[in-house]
Amino acid sequence: MSGYAPSEAARRSGFSLDTLRYYEKIGLLNEVGRTSGGQRVFTDDDLGWLVLFRCLRDTGMPIAEMCRYAELVREGAHTMGERQALLERHAGRVEERMDLLQRQYDHLQAKIRFYDQHLRPC
Repeated sequence: MSGYAPSEAARRSGFSLDTLRYYEKIGLLNEVGRTSGGQRVFTDDDLGWLVLFRCLRDTGMPIAEMCRYAELVREGAHTMGERQALLERHAGRVEERMDLLQRQYDHLQAKIRFYDQHLRPC
């Protein structure tokens, strides 16, 4: 098992040190280890969680749902169905957002083509 200093965990995860501390404080990261001097040490398992949290955060999952998901995982295998349902609901919201963004992107591209045609020298 590898150990990572907070700065390395932040670099690898893309989260700030403040975010890592916050995630630990609210219980998203469970029981981060400490050195004898009290410095936090992140494991490969912690980094795995951070990769998942990055995905969930980047796709717009609220912190409360992220906390619920982490809670369910820690409760054990009997929560797998509930975890799957939570992720499926989130994926549905992500898909709706992607559809909206695609429509808005297409609209922007049409507007750019309009200007391109009208600004092109005769």
